[in-house]
Amino acid sequence: MITSGFTYFSVIVFFASLVIVAEKKSKSKFFKYVPAVVVIYFMVMLLATFKLWEKTDDVTMYYKMIKGNLLPAMIFLMLLRCDLRKIVKLGPKMILGFFAASISIGIGFIVTYAIFKGMYTADTWKAFAALAGSWMGGTGNMAAIQGALNVPDSSMGYTLLIDSIDYSIWVMILLGLVPFAHVFNKWTKADMSIINEVGEELAAQQETLRKNTEFSDMMLLIGSSLFVSACAQALAEVLPKTSFITATTWTVMIATVAGVLCAMTSLGKLPGSSQISNVMLYTIVGLIASRANFAELGEAPLYILSGFVILAVHAIILIIIAKIFKLDLFTCGIASLANIGGVASAPILAASYSEALIPIGVLMAMLGYIIGTGGGLFIGKILSIM
Repeated sequence: MITSGFTYFSVIVFFASLVIVAEKKSKSKFFKYVPAVVVIYFMVMLLATFKLWEKTDDVTMYYKMIKGNLLPAMIFLMLLRCDLRKIVKLGPKMILGFFAASISIGIGFIVTYAIFKGMYTADTWKAFAALAGSWMGGTGNMAAIQGALNVPDSSMGYTLLIDSIDYSIWVMILLGLVPFAHVFNKWTKADMSIINEVGEELAAQQETLRKNTEFSDMMLLIGSSLFVSACAQALAEVLPKTSFITATTWTVMIATVAGVLCAMTSLGKLPGSSQISNVMLYTIVGLIASRANFAELGEAPLYILSGFVILAVHAIILIIIAKIFKLDLFTCGIASLANIGGVASAPILAASYSEALIPIGVLMAMLGYIIGTGGGLFIGKILSIM
């Protein structure tokens, strides 16, 4: 049994690296539907269940120190890729589709919570807030909300369970609908010409800006992210707190604003932010999983069912909006998956329509990173009142 904090941390990072390598070299379709980050969570959770490490003072200190300091740094780096000026170029219908998806997902959480409220435990609203952050943005947003609301690590098991099983089936459904796009578009009377033009323009811009990551870029990005993390935490200590807005909440919000603003500067053009933020993300997910336990997942079927109810409400509302505003199936599908799946799956769906549309899938997912944390916290506030 591991009792050393550094050994505990090293084992988690090493295991995460093995999963990433397996994802890269695997020829199986498994990782296409089950992202590496989910595999890491459940495998580390399994190791925790078998008590590979003990929650000693040293282990707990490493957990809190590394997770608390890396979280705002990761958020900052993650948002450096989200240049709002490029997102605006997607056009009003794509933006409408994205926010329609976000709002319908939020409504899905509220409706589902109202239906099953009597069956949930008292703190379920916190876990749902974290899941809402993930389904409006990405796993990074989920981690941010988990820290902001102090969601128990045991509750995060349910969150990742829904995020894995329900999400995987939803991806398969959206991919299966691609051949029927012309039928849907005819029904909504949608026009795809503008989307095709924007996709080709974005692809050309990405090719022009592409270059190799240099050592100096990596150092500047790492240094900037850690400095922002330190400043955000220091500033959060002097800002007013409430029962809902804690110091961690302020830290997350400050890091989010800093990332969005810096994305429009030369710092946002540096390559490497995606890779570094992913290293931090997988580390944080591994740390969260290390405090959970499969023995605590006795109510898993209820939560999996809840996830499907959320998706059903989301789909019905999105279809109605598509009919009213003449949105095409590509816009609806990408908007949905940009929220629920993020950058890991939105480009895959976009590629199923046309390779020229892949950049649109990426940009839509980037927009989710911007609103995911705030959206999840807002849903959490509503659920806490309910």
